[in-house]
Amino acid sequence: MADFTELPDLASRLLGGSVVDANDEFFAARDNLVNTGPPTFTPQTFGAKGQVYDGWETRRRREPGYDHAVVRLGAPGIISGVVVDTAFFTGNFPPFVSVQACGLEGYPGPEELTAADWIPIVPRSAVRGDTVNSFPVRDPHRFTHVRLVLHPDGGVARLRVHGSVVPDPRLFPDGHVDLAAAEYGGQVTDASNRFYGSPQQLVAPGLARVMGEGWETARRRDGGNDWVRVRLVAPGRVRLVELDTSHFKGNAPAAASLRGVDTRVSDPTDERAWFDLLPRVPLQPDTRHRFPLTDAGTATEVRLDIFPDGGMARLRLPGRVAPDDLVALRRHWWESLPPAQRRQVDSFAGPGGRPGRSPETPWRGSLPPAGPA
Repeated sequence: MADFTELPDLASRLLGGSVVDANDEFFAARDNLVNTGPPTFTPQTFGAKGQVYDGWETRRRREPGYDHAVVRLGAPGIISGVVVDTAFFTGNFPPFVSVQACGLEGYPGPEELTAADWIPIVPRSAVRGDTVNSFPVRDPHRFTHVRLVLHPDGGVARLRVHGSVVPDPRLFPDGHVDLAAAEYGGQVTDASNRFYGSPQQLVAPGLARVMGEGWETARRRDGGNDWVRVRLVAPGRVRLVELDTSHFKGNAPAAASLRGVDTRVSDPTDERAWFDLLPRVPLQPDTRHRFPLTDAGTATEVRLDIFPDGGMARLRLPGRVAPDDLVALRRHWWESLPPAQRRQVDSFAGPGGRPGRSPETPWRGSLPPAGPA
C-alpha cells in the first residue's frame, strides 16, 4: 500500500483550506497550520510575545484542559492519514494530540462547529518535538472539517490531512467540470521527472503566480521526453485542453501531446490502449494555450507528454462526465457522507434529494448553497 502522504493534502491552503476557529493563538497564529511550504525558523528572532515561530502556538495552561484548532478542508474527502509536524518546537510542543472530523453542509461558523457531531479519527497519541508525526486513518466517511486537539497546550508547525477528494456532485449537476482539477478529485499518479517542481501543481486551483508553482523537469541529455499521468475526476470526455506555460520563458517545452485511456475496459500498460486526444502541437513560452476537441473518447486517465523537457504551470481539461458515471459519482458521494450530514441533506432535499436519480433531474427540493460540503 502506498504511503498516504503521496495523496493530496486536503487541508492545504493551495486547495482553499483554512483554520476557521481556535481557542488560543497567543504565541503564533493558527493560520500557519495550513501553509503550503515547509516550516522555517530563524533563531533569536523575537517579537513582543517572544521567539517568532512559523506555526501555531498556544500559551502555557495553568489549569486542566486542552487547546484546539478547527480546519475547514479545502477539498472535502476521505482521509487516509494525518501529519502533525512539530518542526522547530523543541521545549514547547504538545506531549499528546488527537484529531476529530465532521461533515457539515455549507459554511458553518464557530458556534455550529462547536455543536457538530465530531468523530475521532486519531485517538489521543504521543508526539515528539521537531518531528513529522504521522498517523494513519481508517474511517470511510467524507469529511469537511477536522479539529486538532493539543493535550494540554503547545506548538505545532503544520497540519497535513492526506486523502482522496470526494467532490460534491451538486457543484456540476450537468456533468460539466474540469476533469483534471485537484479540487474535484483529479490526481497526478505518476511522472517521469519532478526535479524542480511537483507535478501535482499542474492540477492545482487558480493561476500559477511564479515559476515555482508549476511542474518543471531537469534538462534531458538523451533522446527521450518527459511525461505526467493524471487520473481524472470521473470517466468523461475532454472538450478542451489548456496547456499553460506561464512564467516558463527559457525553459518551456517545445511541444506537447495528450493521450487518454479508459482503464475500465483497457490495460493501461498496453500502449495500444491509449488514444490521441491532442496530437503533438508546438508550444510557446509564457502562454496559455487552448485547444478545443470535437470528438474525444471517454477516458479515466490521461498522459501529457512534453518534448523534450521543461516546465508547465497548469493543465486544464474541461469536459463532461458521462451520464451513468455521474449517477455513480452521486451515489459514492451520498454513501460516504457522515450520518449527521446525511440528515442535513435530507432535511433540505426531501426524499427525492438523494443521488441515483436520472442525470437530467438529479435533485428535487431546495438545497442549501453548495459550499465545501
